[in-house]
Amino acid sequence: MPVLNSAAAMKDEIATLRREMHQHPQTSYEETFASDLVAAQLTKWGIKFERGIAVTGIVATIEGQKTDSGKAVGLRADMDALDIPEKSGAEWSSKFPGKMHACGHDGHTSMLLGAAKYLSENRNFNGKVHLIFQPAEEGGGGAYKMIEEGLFKKFPMDAVYGLHNWPSMKMGQIGTRKGPLMASSDSLTITITGRGGHAAAPHRTIDPIVVGAHIVTALQSVVSRNADPVDQAVVTIANFNAGGGAFNVIPDTAVLDGTIRAFNRDTRKMLHERVTSIVENTALALGATAEITIFDGYDPTINSDAETEIAARAAASVVGEANVNTDIPPVMGAEDFGAYTAEKRGAFIFLGQGVDAKDSPHNHGLHSPFYDFNDDIIPVGVSYFAALVEQIMPLSD
Repeated sequence: MPVLNSAAAMKDEIATLRREMHQHPQTSYEETFASDLVAAQLTKWGIKFERGIAVTGIVATIEGQKTDSGKAVGLRADMDALDIPEKSGAEWSSKFPGKMHACGHDGHTSMLLGAAKYLSENRNFNGKVHLIFQPAEEGGGGAYKMIEEGLFKKFPMDAVYGLHNWPSMKMGQIGTRKGPLMASSDSLTITITGRGGHAAAPHRTIDPIVVGAHIVTALQSVVSRNADPVDQAVVTIANFNAGGGAFNVIPDTAVLDGTIRAFNRDTRKMLHERVTSIVENTALALGATAEITIFDGYDPTINSDAETEIAARAAASVVGEANVNTDIPPVMGAEDFGAYTAEKRGAFIFLGQGVDAKDSPHNHGLHSPFYDFNDDIIPVGVSYFAALVEQIMPLSD
């Protein structure tokens, strides 16, 4: 099953929808344009769906020619944009100042729409497929909100599959791996309280800047001395704010912000505990106090073994086995698809969109103002989604 003829035939239609979404980018939980467009197309194609899950989210359900297998799978696409002024130069550039689809979620949504059209027209499977059009991936935790609002209870499914376009991977190639594919991402804020005073009399103060410097240095040992060397993790302090600008005043407080990233759920938990202990006790040893708040962000995206093999077979049936890499390096970036794989079996893949022309917007990194989704991969994504459904739930075993 190479790229479906019908997927290739609908490319222009789906690309037009994609470009409409690209011109009307909206951020977390405000994706009314994309949500309305999705609903209009599903209605046009006679596909039943439910709206309003996680504000702008939609879940559509398509039944196969048979459903006696009792199987059901979920296919997910995200819809939200970013607060980035667009500089791609595309004819279909954003009409909303300061906002753009800089991560290709317009493309993901369009490919899932194309799959919806194909699956509803053919229904060459035995079971049900739930199409998850998710809001707020970019920091808004839309996947978590959909789950909290009953996604898996209202729409029972055995496994969930998703994808992301990947500019650094050549068009026509697909990559994935068993186990951790993307890291967890949690943010932290540390407030150090000392005692301010004149810079000429530091002995009468408890300098929160010195305390903060010790904390930053001490945190460098967390990964190197507490995490398994073969288990990658990152603890980063990215902001250090203290003082009001005066050259001769030691401030009362200092505030540090950073992130914690890990591929392993146990490592993530350990890092939270060790970072908290180091922060509080380092401050205490230096006569200050430190309050740390760790904000749980996204779970690691962990591909289950069987589902990764299924995804790889479906991908190979579309682009050829030679173009599927099942051992790509894990990525320290985060994706809220990890919320799904924390609850269900599933697999996430990267779909290459890079081209030879070095100055092409398709080669710019995700979240770049110069980026644009490559419409030429639409038939590949549509065919991949279709292959998953037809191979997982064949009409005849």
